[in-house]
Amino acid sequence: MAASSMVILVAVFQLVLMLSCSCGTAQGASSARFFDVTSYGAVANGKAENSKQFLRAWDDACQWNGNSVMHIPKGIFRLSTVDFIGPCRGFTAVRIVGDLKASPGVSSDTWISFQYVDRLLVGGGGTVDGQGASVWSKTGQPRAISMVFNFVKFVEISNLNFINSKSVHLKLFSSQKVIMSGIKITAPENSPNTDGICIAESQDIKLLHSSIASGDDCVSMLSGTENVEIADVTCGPGHGISVGSLGQNLGDQSNSGVTGLHVRNCTFIGTQNGVRIKTWAPSVPGLVSNFMFEDLHMKNADNPIIIDQHYCPSRNCNNKAQSSIEIKNVTFRNIWGESSTPIALNIQCSSKVPCSEFKLQNINLAYNGRGGVAKSDCLNVHGQSYGQTHPTGCL
Repeated sequence: MAASSMVILVAVFQLVLMLSCSCGTAQGASSARFFDVTSYGAVANGKAENSKQFLRAWDDACQWNGNSVMHIPKGIFRLSTVDFIGPCRGFTAVRIVGDLKASPGVSSDTWISFQYVDRLLVGGGGTVDGQGASVWSKTGQPRAISMVFNFVKFVEISNLNFINSKSVHLKLFSSQKVIMSGIKITAPENSPNTDGICIAESQDIKLLHSSIASGDDCVSMLSGTENVEIADVTCGPGHGISVGSLGQNLGDQSNSGVTGLHVRNCTFIGTQNGVRIKTWAPSVPGLVSNFMFEDLHMKNADNPIIIDQHYCPSRNCNNKAQSSIEIKNVTFRNIWGESSTPIALNIQCSSKVPCSEFKLQNINLAYNGRGGVAKSDCLNVHGQSYGQTHPTGCL
């Protein structure tokens, strides 16, 4: 590890200690300056609008020439759209102890954003409540992502609760070296498009020790994403952990791939899918490679393992079209449990660029329905099977 990276990690660790302490002033953390939002006039009564007060506290914390903590104490703070924008002068922490509730008038596509900030820690055990039920059943209503991190680097997001976002709960875009841990996301199974975490055009990302229940993907990864580790995550209800969809915009020849994904030690409970890769057909060229899915427990997942290179959710699809996204070097190892549909292993690849370098090792998936056993359905895929593999007949 480079010396500069070590210095940054040490400083982040110091900020973790600041967030975990019970103090609300600098007395408990002499190396940092605390900026309490209530000192700027924020009122925690669940009714008052506090966006201006939060932004003033952020500006002072961000521009402090040293370590700083923006402190949000216990209570219910109502907020409209807030953009916390850097760069900041030092290591900055946002300590959320209280509950943040979206104001009814949030009309943008993002509720809370952090942009152009390096060396940032956001956590504290509080709750981020998007108040999504107010728009889920309505058409034409703006559906804001609850919290977005754009163009950030060396960031830790820890010990936060997200509930009932209008749209995606937490999104990373064009960000690097981000660790998310102790994240709990909760939304009803029938809430539309309420993905748990969305990662796009970002590199070196970790999601650890978290639980996600949503109405869409627990985790989704989009084009331009590299080197993601997901470990010790419980998913369900939801649509599983998904890569894609990829390659939809035929006029965009930019990076339409995802490389370097490791999903391990995760549990899927009553999900629509377990682990999934989906690409459009036709599509722009792209590459999906270097994936490892291992030590995964499926509890009544509809599609425990699924690759769909003919993804097209609308009815106006060309069934003969083929994807140009190449998928290779993918391993599924130590995956067990129950499928709620007969096809437990479903790998449908493109005839234009068949899937290659696939490995199946110690797969044990049973169909829990009546009168049958789990089956596989595979097309245009090349690779090898090792050890116990059930269902059989794929590689």
